[in-house]
Amino acid sequence: MSRIQKAFERLNGEGRKALIPFITAGDPSADLTVPLMHALVDAGADIIELGVPFSDPMADGPTIQRASERALARGMTLRKVLQRVSAFRTENDKTPVVLMGYANPIEAMGLDVFAEKAAQSGVDGVLVVDYPPEEAEKFGAAMKANGMDPIFLIAPTSTAERIEQVAKIASGYVYYVSLAGVTGSGALNVEAVAEKLPAIRQKTGLPVGVGFGIRDAATASRIAVFADAIVVGSRIIEEIEQSTAETACANVKTLVADIRRGVDEVKK
Repeated sequence: MSRIQKAFERLNGEGRKALIPFITAGDPSADLTVPLMHALVDAGADIIELGVPFSDPMADGPTIQRASERALARGMTLRKVLQRVSAFRTENDKTPVVLMGYANPIEAMGLDVFAEKAAQSGVDGVLVVDYPPEEAEKFGAAMKANGMDPIFLIAPTSTAERIEQVAKIASGYVYYVSLAGVTGSGALNVEAVAEKLPAIRQKTGLPVGVGFGIRDAATASRIAVFADAIVVGSRIIEEIEQSTAETACANVKTLVADIRRGVDEVKK
């Protein structure tokens, strides 16, 4: 059983929903990545999504694009991201880590090489935005062969057929994009999200995480009524942008702890 599965089983037993914060590896600096990961755990993170910076993102809005640009400018690479996960694992062998990024860096390394190195570093799941489920059989097999969960996005526009394709390959959880746009954009329509989730659950028994547009404890609490996990990214990156190197970890911890309280207002 993967760390991700264990996390959801534990939360289910406690009657709680998962909190999955996102940060970009290498932002604001490589040296702060691991301390920020520990700060997320201290604030109540159940799973960490660690962004692999990429120069030409498709799903990321301006906030996360800026984070990727800063990380790349400071020399962050996929190999260095894996090194940060290994460093995190020296002190934390329980919190699942999911890499979120794009196909190009993985293909440049080689899928099989990446799968082996990611597993060795302590990665638990991988979400590649531009691996469509129709073309991801090899990716899914490589992840599962190395004990990791392949995770996929489901959008408001996803058809029943597309959700079925995701369900055949995915494990760990599925990530429902709460709005038709990039990260951090638009106004979140909670009612529309609530209407979509039953159709997803008809096709898969995996936990459903909801992200894109969740910025505070109040919204997180509303989404947690019907989602299994809350994913928060752009708002955390904004907090990092507004902080100094000395205050970033403390400020992120305060923000995420507040969202954690909002999530915990909802009991299964």
